[in-house]
Amino acid sequence: MPSFFDRAKEQAQGAIKQGKDKFDEVQTQRAGNDALRKLGAAYYRKERGGGSDAEVKRALDAVAQHVQEHGDDLLK
Repeated sequence: MPSFFDRAKEQAQGAIKQGKDKFDEVQTQRAGNDALRKLGAAYYRKERGGGSDAEVKRALDAVAQHVQEHGDDLLK
């Protein structure tokens, strides 16, 4: 029968894993949001005459790469 400390250790390890998973999810979501923000800024600059198609394409490629790696569920 596991001791009190063994059970407490298991629960603590589970909580640590849960926290790390949530942290990773938030970091991934932030990266996706940042890529979308950069795409919007590049498009805005292009439409206002200060940006280029190449800049928009680079930003769009970054969003596409993020979606390919992580899916689009985290782009909120």
